[in-house]
Amino acid sequence: MGSQKVRQATVSDVEPAVRTLARAFEDYPMTRMGLDPDDYPARLAQYQRLFLTEIGLAQGRVWVTDDVSAVAVWTTPSTPVDVFAPHADAFQALAGSRAPLAAEYEQAMGTFRPREPIWFLGLLGVEPNRQHQGLGRAVVAPGLAAADQEHSPAFLETQDPANLPFYESLGFVTVAELQLPHDGPIHYALYRPARSGH
Repeated sequence: MGSQKVRQATVSDVEPAVRTLARAFEDYPMTRMGLDPDDYPARLAQYQRLFLTEIGLAQGRVWVTDDVSAVAVWTTPSTPVDVFAPHADAFQALAGSRAPLAAEYEQAMGTFRPREPIWFLGLLGVEPNRQHQGLGRAVVAPGLAAADQEHSPAFLETQDPANLPFYESLGFVTVAELQLPHDGPIHYALYRPARSGH
């Protein structure tokens, strides 16, 4: 396992991070269902770019490994509650013909999202040929440490049951499981209680 240094991302990391995330999410059930299949690879890359630049770098926190083969994008308790609102049209355009479905999924998933300020792991992606080398764990660790320092809980969502053991090993507990409408994937909401100082 290569010891990869983890650092906060900068604007110069955006394009390599987009490539990593696009490859990591290429066959992910949620992006396959929620983005228009027409020109899917370009839409997926643009979705990740929008999330990285306008949400993560602008209003949250982003950590990468030195070679940007792993990326974690968080919103934090100080991220504005309506952070997505100014970009709703852009996200909707990327969803294209799937926009009504994506909106329905979003509404269903929103039911389980915490109302209190929280560290929310919005995206975690590892280059497919670098997976199972500890990079995901390494790149998530600074966000969890920051949450612990603030005595804040953390939250994430996944639609891939194969991810559950990994997140559980980080202290997350599955608090909701939901079959998304129209034969969608199963959605899992995971919560990690606030830790009292380490």
